[in-house]
Amino acid sequence: MSKFKYKARKSDGSEYEGVMEAVDRTAVYHELKKNGDMVIFAALEKSGKMNSDLSRFLPFLGKVKMHDKIIFAQNLGAMIDAGLALSRALAVQERQTKNKKLKEVIGELNESIKSGKSLNESMKARPDVFSDLFVSMVRAGEESGNLSESLRNLANQMDKTYSLQKKVKGALIYPAVILTAMVLIGILMMIYVVPTLTKTFKEMKVDLPFSTQVIVKTSDFLANHTIIFVLLLALFVWGMVYFFKTAIGKKVVGYFSMHTPVISTIVKETNTARTARTLSSLLSAGVDVVVALEVTQEVIQNGEYRVIIKQAQAAIQKGSPISKIFAENENLYPPFMGEMISVGEETGRLAEMLGSVATYYETEVDQKTKDMSTIIEPVLMIVIGIAVGFFAISIMSPIYSVMDSV
Repeated sequence: MSKFKYKARKSDGSEYEGVMEAVDRTAVYHELKKNGDMVIFAALEKSGKMNSDLSRFLPFLGKVKMHDKIIFAQNLGAMIDAGLALSRALAVQERQTKNKKLKEVIGELNESIKSGKSLNESMKARPDVFSDLFVSMVRAGEESGNLSESLRNLANQMDKTYSLQKKVKGALIYPAVILTAMVLIGILMMIYVVPTLTKTFKEMKVDLPFSTQVIVKTSDFLANHTIIFVLLLALFVWGMVYFFKTAIGKKVVGYFSMHTPVISTIVKETNTARTARTLSSLLSAGVDVVVALEVTQEVIQNGEYRVIIKQAQAAIQKGSPISKIFAENENLYPPFMGEMISVGEETGRLAEMLGSVATYYETEVDQKTKDMSTIIEPVLMIVIGIAVGFFAISIMSPIYSVMDSV
């Protein structure tokens, strides 16, 4: 049972507010209707200041996942296509969804629609859940009278983007886990194993090589100041995460990702696929090309690509073809992109051509991420081998020196 805060109107026109425990929002409506009252709104009561504070400091606790949004768009489109009224379809979605945050948001959408607002206007009030792309696709569907098709296209576009992101992240998880494990093992050895060897070296009064001295001093610091090290490490990680979220940090990440061998190709093709897929979906839904380019700027995170899309937007406003802008920036967008856009502009099938470009580069990224996973394994083995070799030589050298002197 959850608590719902509501506002209702009696038959004499007087309004009143209250709180009711119910299974869901629909139960509140039914209960008040029994008394002949009309519900103005009913919203899930906030569970308290603690949850609010946790959500602020740990945003992921109240986040609506991409997968949940895809399911929402798919199901809403299917129900509207089946003939259900929008308000009824949202009520069904609210009961079915398991995500508490999304359940609350769908309830707000339903109330907003009942008050006379359109779906896209209602979604625009929740930018933390619905992106500019989501709102624009819904608006295009409402204006064209084909909301169900727009929602299906939106779900397909989001699913393609989601799959692409998962493949790229999946290729990076393996090396990240291996490197993290290697660092943790190294730290534990520095704290618990090396001090024993250091004690032995001191007793034997052995002259230590420079590499051994580095390990010994590092070990002494970690063993004697473990708490300080943990705090410094946590501060460093927090600082890096914060830095990468800033405008300068994003530029730094963008620059290195664009100039790192192997990764740069995947980054370029990923951004090309995302640009093409977003534009294709928006244009297919009937969104004006200028607005579509503006929305695409928000979807693309890399600053260099956003500049090109902005130039394309300015070009089409002047009556120039956008294919010229993409063709002039082959260092970021492959020549195939510019050629296909040119063909699309000439034949009037721009959305279709962009869809083909997106499919092609999504396939390319998929294959390259698989290849990268294969390449990473021997590279990791070399890195681990170098680290283990350095440690072994640094520790064994003094031991061999003692043995030679005996």
